[in-house]
Amino acid sequence: MTASAAALPARQPSDGSSDAIVTHGLRKTFGDIVAVEGLDLTVRRGEVFGLLGPNGSGKTTTIRMLCGLLEPTAGEATVAGFSVAREGERIRRAIGYMSQKFGLYEDLTVRENLEFYSSLYGLWGTEQRARIEEQLDGVKLRSRSDQRVGTLSGGWKQRVALACATSHRPQILFLDEPTAGVDPAARRLFWEIIYDLARAGTTVLVTTHYMDEAERCGRLAFMSRGRLFAIGTNAEITREFGQPTIEDVFVALQLRDAPDAV
Repeated sequence: MTASAAALPARQPSDGSSDAIVTHGLRKTFGDIVAVEGLDLTVRRGEVFGLLGPNGSGKTTTIRMLCGLLEPTAGEATVAGFSVAREGERIRRAIGYMSQKFGLYEDLTVRENLEFYSSLYGLWGTEQRARIEEQLDGVKLRSRSDQRVGTLSGGWKQRVALACATSHRPQILFLDEPTAGVDPAARRLFWEIIYDLARAGTTVLVTTHYMDEAERCGRLAFMSRGRLFAIGTNAEITREFGQPTIEDVFVALQLRDAPDAV
């Protein structure tokens, strides 16, 4: 376990529930386009949960609604015990969100980026300095702490972004295609850190196109054309679709949705 994860206390949603994320009939439209339709989903506390599907299947729209960044057209959802429709600001304080285009400041050093983002989450003074030291070790950034982010490789930037997104020890971490374009060795290290966070009590919801990463998730949900088509463990989903591997399930959905994916 990394030093950073070991220092994190176990977390629970604000309502004491064992479920970190719950949605009922969640729907989002953009004009006449239905991006997400009737989504019923439950993610348990401390779970590493994978959200998969072809491009345009509604994954990112779902995450943005759950993060309080998009207002649902219909339906209900709670994240960390807070209502997506009514308590978006409280949700944003309880979660971390990282995408493949996380907004790092490339002219600043690694440490300066951590200082900036931790201050946005309300960390100052001794608490901030202690947290940054934890993260430099926990996400294995110590050797690059004074290097400008713009000079780092994709794998190093990925770790900086993860550290920034978890500065405030979020209950729930949303990762939207976080390892796209990163080499296999960097992806493996990234997933070791994710497991450490989950063991410490952080709930992790991740979207990915890498099937080896999908197989690392405790449970998976497959979306297609804005709808949830399957949910369960790797074994449960492959059995349901009659396919030998998760990759074969993914390919089958891509082929089916290719002509007119939303």
